[in-house]
Amino acid sequence: MLVRYWMSKPAITVEKTQTMQQAMALIKEKRIRLLPVTDNNQLCGVVSDRDLKRSSASDATSLDVHELLYLISKIKVAEIMTREVITMHQDWTMEEAADLMLLHKISGAPVVDDDGAISGVITQSDMFRATLYLTGLKKRGFQISLILEDTPGSIMEIANVIRQFGGRIASILSTYERAPSGYRNVYLRFYEVSRDRIDEMTEILKQKAKLRYLVDHRENRRMVFDKH
Repeated sequence: MLVRYWMSKPAITVEKTQTMQQAMALIKEKRIRLLPVTDNNQLCGVVSDRDLKRSSASDATSLDVHELLYLISKIKVAEIMTREVITMHQDWTMEEAADLMLLHKISGAPVVDDDGAISGVITQSDMFRATLYLTGLKKRGFQISLILEDTPGSIMEIANVIRQFGGRIASILSTYERAPSGYRNVYLRFYEVSRDRIDEMTEILKQKAKLRYLVDHRENRRMVFDKH
């Protein structure tokens, strides 16, 4: 999944000559946490809701409310913005974007195109939306996690058991991370299996893989088989 399909667009920006008060009002009105800062339509910095709160708090120590309001109406965004901007290209994958956000411990970043122009903003909220879409949670079915031997056709064998019980598979994710050598962790989300047959299906799956858990999202029922 590419960033261009999940980023918030068009990007809401603020000019560096605008005031801190204007930036605060824009963040509140648009319900956002990150504002790219521009200078003649060119990206020159970013300012976050945290930057604004921190600046307000540091300047408020010896001021009354009226003095503080006057002060933030005079401070320019350029004075409080972060100048070393971390950006992401719109054709990066969401995984690459998430990796960069974790590396730099940031909650979002401006997204640019081939010409360096701002095309949007990607945030943690966008990441969450993409994850929910990818896993198919909205269908409110079942999720099962298994430790499966890494052999050709092993995932298909599990999927076929689910289909034998009338199930339709919404998503399949697999990874070698935190799995024993020669095995993989597999996560399947499926629906349309009758709830009175889940236990029967589970017993068959136990013969083919090590089950870790099964969650019934509609009934909020959780069976944890591996608690380690």
